[in-house]
Amino acid sequence: QVQVMESGGGLVQPGESLRLSCAASGAIGSINAMEWYRQAPGKGRELVAKITKGGTTTYSDSVKGRFIVSRDNAKGTSYLQMNSLKPEDTAVYTCAADVTHWEDSGVVALRAWGQGTQVTVSP
Repeated sequence: QVQVMESGGGLVQPGESLRLSCAASGAIGSINAMEWYRQAPGKGRELVAKITKGGTTTYSDSVKGRFIVSRDNAKGTSYLQMNSLKPEDTAVYTCAADVTHWEDSGVVALRAWGQGTQVTVSP
């Protein structure tokens, strides 16, 4: 009923930029926050960035000053602008949306996860 879809991943060279998109759709009452996670090979999952419905943003130390998270509430979409990409940014990036979800029995609050999109930064 709630779908989260990331797009925009790909292969880039160090120093280049990439913009990821995350669209939440379905029986959604509201999107309270959207988060971007990443997991590199051999590493744990890292919270990269978060943006609330009101526009408050947080970033991990590793991406501060390089990444910018934004949102378009009308479209139910979050964007992760990734600048000055480094090889260590290589990971599967996954979007999660904290939503109020409409079901037949009523409403529930849940976190819906996307499938992830691969970002590879390589010379």
